[in-house]
Amino acid sequence: VLQKGLKENFADAEVSVVDCPDLTQEPFNFPAKGICGKPRIADVGGVPYLIPVVQKEKVYDLNTVAKDIELPGAFILGAGAASSKILGVNAELIPIVQTKSDKKPAVNGSYVAQINPADKGCLLEKYSSKYTDCEFGLLANLYASEGQPGKVIEVKANGRTGELNFVSCLRQTLEKHYGEKPVGMGGTFIIQKGKAKIHIMPPEFSACPLNTDEDVNNWLKFFEMKAPLICQTVIVSRDPGFDLRVEHTHCFSHHGEGGHYHQDTSPDSVQYLGYLLPAELLFRIDQPQETHLVGRD
Repeated sequence: VLQKGLKENFADAEVSVVDCPDLTQEPFNFPAKGICGKPRIADVGGVPYLIPVVQKEKVYDLNTVAKDIELPGAFILGAGAASSKILGVNAELIPIVQTKSDKKPAVNGSYVAQINPADKGCLLEKYSSKYTDCEFGLLANLYASEGQPGKVIEVKANGRTGELNFVSCLRQTLEKHYGEKPVGMGGTFIIQKGKAKIHIMPPEFSACPLNTDEDVNNWLKFFEMKAPLICQTVIVSRDPGFDLRVEHTHCFSHHGEGGHYHQDTSPDSVQYLGYLLPAELLFRIDQPQETHLVGRD
């Protein structure tokens, strides 16, 4: 299903079932070996807690989320917002955490991308270099598993010929094929070659309400960042009525760049390599009562 859809949007695409590579190795350096074992997705909070006006009191903990999704000690990765209570500023969080279990403390391999106060560029830092908690704020889309080795879906796509980004292509392919039946997936992929359009939220929350996508895009800071970028993604083919964010992807690198992935900007040369797994369960945590569709891109 995925290969057929990718071939409509990329010059070259190949999807196969393989053994998950050891994710403790380069370029991932994750705290768990794989993304297998009781795979599940959690959508926590939501964009309405950020816009039109921020609700700073919305703070969560990944160790608590692991218990909420009935998988204490889960290996969690995905995309979310950093806790402004901890950082003192607004920032993008790239969560990569082996949550705590009865036997072991949490191992936080997350990254934070924020606007560098010195030069207004990207400041990407390992979360554990400054902080000891596993908190996040406002919203997160998370893929969780036991962090085990096992069979995964390997996705390769080179040379983008269509308009859709890699993640949207995967998601819309699933939606087209499975229709009413929601299919969720998560995992990691590398933009191996090329460049990508990435945003980072500004350090200050907007004082004026952000009421339209145009308002949001004027507030966000956009960059073109270069490969290799290691991306963590969560996708759901369609929202079965839980006010989900149906796709959300954050990335980090080993050259100081990272943030929220939008699209590659070098379609001819871009190369994607991903390892994904369908989720068995979906958990919706602290769903906003008042909602809207602004800022979901």
